[in-house]
Formats: sequence, C-alpha cells, structure tokens
Amino acid sequence: MASTGRKSFVHAEDIRGASRLAVDAAIGLANLVETMHHNILRTPGILGKSTQLPTSGITGFVYKSIRGVTRVVGGGIDAVLARLVPLFGSGASSSEREAVLAALNGVLGDHLQHSANPLAIPTRFRRGGVALDLTRGALSAAIPGATGKVLVLAHGLCMNDLLWRRNGHDHGAALAVDAGFTPVYLHYNSGLHVSTNGHAFADQLEALLRAWPVPVDDLAILGHSMGGLVARSACHYAAATGHAWLQHLGKIVFLGTPHHGAPLERGGNWIDAALDASPYTTAFARLGKIRSAGITDLRHGSMLDEDWSNQDRFARSRRKSRALPLPANVECCAIAASIARKSGGLAERLLGDGLVPLASALGKHKDASRQLAFAKDRQWIGYGMNHLDLLDRKEVYAQIRRWL
Repeated sequence: MASTGRKSFVHAEDIRGASRLAVDAAIGLANLVETMHHNILRTPGILGKSTQLPTSGITGFVYKSIRGVTRVVGGGIDAVLARLVPLFGSGASSSEREAVLAALNGVLGDHLQHSANPLAIPTRFRRGGVALDLTRGALSAAIPGATGKVLVLAHGLCMNDLLWRRNGHDHGAALAVDAGFTPVYLHYNSGLHVSTNGHAFADQLEALLRAWPVPVDDLAILGHSMGGLVARSACHYAAATGHAWLQHLGKIVFLGTPHHGAPLERGGNWIDAALDASPYTTAFARLGKIRSAGITDLRHGSMLDEDWSNQDRFARSRRKSRALPLPANVECCAIAASIARKSGGLAERLLGDGLVPLASALGKHKDASRQLAFAKDRQWIGYGMNHLDLLDRKEVYAQIRRWL
C-alpha cells in the first residue's frame, strides 16, 4: 500500500481507551437487548408497566454469560495495552485527534471520567494545545512575554481550546495584539456537570494567578456557549471558597451562552419520556440516556451541585436550576447571534443562533427572579450568523474589543 505521507497521531492510550469503551458498549447493548427481551416475554399491554429486571432461567444465564465473557476479554486486552503504553509514549497530537476527543468527551465525558477511561480530558490551561505547568518558573518559560492583563478563554460543549481558531482568526490572539492581553485557554471535559467543571475551573484559576510571572492588573474571561456557564459556576464557587482571583476579575464576555438552557436538550428529554411510556420501547430510552451530564445540564442552564444532586437528571419532573445572579462587582457582557438577517422576524425569536435562543443568550426570562442584569449597553446581537460564527466574525470581535 502506498504511503499517504500523513503522520498518525493515535496514542497507545487512545487505543486502550477505545477498547474499554467498546467493552462498555457491548455490555450496555446486552443489557438493552435483555430488557427488551424480558418485556416482550411478559406480553404487557402497549402502555403497560415496563420492567428493567433481568431475564431468568436459560435466557438469563445466556445474557449473564455474554456480559461475563465480555468483561474477561476486555480486562485481558486492557492489561496488554497497559503494558504497551510506556513503549509508545504520549507523543504529538493533531487537531483532528483533539477534535475527536473533545466530541467524545462532550457526549460521554461523565462515563469516561467515572470509568477511569484514559480518553477522559482533565481540566487544565493550555496554549497552542500544550498544557501549562502552574508554577512560576514553568509559566515564565512557557509565556516569556506575559503581561499583567490575563484573558482566559473557555470553550463550549464538544469543543476544545484549539477550536478558538476558526477561519484563521482567534479572539485571544487578536486581543493579545490589539489590547495587550495574554491569552490562556481552558481545556476541560464538557461532558461532566457544569458545576463539576466550575469547581475545577475556580481552583485552576487560583493556581494560575498565584503562579503568574508578573503582577496581575486585570483578569477577563471570554466564554463561548457552555464555557460561559462554567465561568459563572466558577465565580459562584470562588466566592464561596474565598479565592483571591475573583478580586482581579473585571469583565466576563459571554458568547452565545445558554443562560436559561437550550431547547435541543429539552426536546431530547421529551423523546426519553415518549420511549419510556411503553414496555416495548423502554429499552430504547436507554440510548437517549447515554448523553452526558454536561448535555442534560443544558436543559435549564444548571450551574450548581444542588441542581442535579440526589435526583434523576433524565426525569421530566426534575426541578429547575436554582436562580443564580451574575457575579457581583464584575462587568458582564452578552453577545447573542441570530440566523435571521434582521430583527423582528419569527426566526429571530424561535431559532436564535440555531442552538441558543436570543432570550437565553441575553439572560432574559419571564420570571423576574431569573432575569440577568446585563446593562443595555452590554448586550449585542449579531444577525445573519450562527452559533459557531461567534468565534470568528469580525463584527463580533470588534464588539469584544470595544468592551475589553
């Protein structure tokens, strides 16, 4: 076979993580089929009561054997791959590999974390895709021209820090040239609960500013989509913990952040409920419940631990998230996008940027207690653009630059 000349950036840990995920998928599929088999054998009515109990007798023995063999084989593969990992090393990465990992973490990140899968992304700061060691000496070497103006950029769901560069533009790099900021990029597992990432972000920021090579004069955060929710959560927990970095935070700019949730996740929850209504389709409801904790948090824009702890995150009756005001003494700015070409149309009200409605991105809510206090001159709408266009459209950058 002729060589393409293209380097492979697949790591041994990637193969190990993928094999674990394949084993988990095989066991999950066996469980799904067994549930469907059991409900069919019971011949209940169309809307009768379903069961998640395993089958019994020979049928139950077969499914139990399938799961047992799968675990044994998977354990053997994992043991072999674990011995090979040191031989391969971590090596270089690529934008393609990083994008796949980011998407996988966004959809299954909580499972990857809980199963200790090596594909799970740890929370860290990076520049150019390289993780920063949060010690003063290491930061001085990694960022020799660091200024006292620090800009932290937080990406959205299923994305990573490298995706801030789109069509040749990076808001962080541009603000370094035009406004003297030193950009640092948050890289995190977007499939975890927003509040889990909020805790980690707050702790990482404290370590970052403590080790910053020069005195910090100004700290600003730019959050795209879910990244804005993570930033708000981090501010809440920083205040509760007494972190010092919050005293330096002057501005947060939110780009298409679903402050009050996103309709796509609410639609997914209705599908779950519909599939779970009949014993003949209840097994398939499990497929919808594969989606991560990060995704289900987007139903109502949940940012706190109490929004999800001690309750079923897939239940339609799940209580709404607690109202959380914007952080005090911080100038907060909201940028929303609309795929409509002009203001006032039905598309503007219903579709927003294709993922996040305008009202959610601007913090507007019919319940006054949930209304976010963005000043009028700190709100901006870009027309004729979608959710990802917020990352590179020149008019969006111009507005960010004016505020920062």
